[in-house]
Amino acid sequence: MKVKITDYDPAAALVDEEEIAFFMADALETGDAAYIAKALGVVARAKGMTGIATETGLSREQLYRSFSEEGNPTLKSTLAVMKALGIELTTKKPR
Repeated sequence: MKVKITDYDPAAALVDEEEIAFFMADALETGDAAYIAKALGVVARAKGMTGIATETGLSREQLYRSFSEEGNPTLKSTLAVMKALGIELTTKKPR
């Protein structure tokens, strides 16, 4: 019996703001800049990369490239995408 395996796209699971918040909180907890950037890219795809590109003034190609596994987005691009996605960073004092 042959089993057909398909690629899983995590963007498909991000159907509401609560899922996105949980997904991004999990990514931020890793402290891994590359993983966080890729997670932002996944959220951007879930929300619609064309709209994010329009809102940030960055091209879709630049967004896909910067927020991929091999990407290395600038802080300016990261903050612009986070703002377009409605994602805010907060800080708290360490205990």
